[in-house]
Amino acid sequence: MNFNKAEFDKAFGVSAQLPKSDKPEIVFSGRSNVGKSSLLNRLFNRKNLARVSAVPGKTITINFYNVDNQRFVDLPGYGYAKISKAEKSRFAELMEGYFQSGRNIALVVQLIDMRHKPTADDYGMLAFMQQTEIPFIVALTKCDKLNKTQFQQRLKDIETELKDYPCTYIPFSAETGQGSDEVKAAIEKAIFN
Repeated sequence: MNFNKAEFDKAFGVSAQLPKSDKPEIVFSGRSNVGKSSLLNRLFNRKNLARVSAVPGKTITINFYNVDNQRFVDLPGYGYAKISKAEKSRFAELMEGYFQSGRNIALVVQLIDMRHKPTADDYGMLAFMQQTEIPFIVALTKCDKLNKTQFQQRLKDIETELKDYPCTYIPFSAETGQGSDEVKAAIEKAIFN
């Protein structure tokens, strides 16, 4: 699969607008400011295809990308407190609408900041995927921000923190590219096997 053949397709702000799920979808999920756009840009080998923002909570739509005739789905980041109640409820409707509309989800790449313990929202997402039997992996973002000792300690901690959610987890850095090949391999396996 050629990840360089990526183009933005469409963005949707309410679930009623979502297109039919006519091909397997690779979904990217995580809290606001966890590095989803940076991870996507690294996978696509592009600087600005997915818009990176310094302001958390900026992605408020579900963004679809066509990647070598495969569908990638960038969900809005969750857990950002500084949005209105109306926005929070629209966001909840959008996420529920996406997951409850019988989508052909091949894999969810769940992003968790490696530097920190998963949040309550992260655990909620992991539990949801486990209960609904949606296949997922965890990309541990921002791993380049840890020194070797911290990195090894966080790997040990994560084994404990994620023990109830057995899955593949991959330390990932959008800066250095660490973990990029492993994430791509997991995506290809989910689509083509």
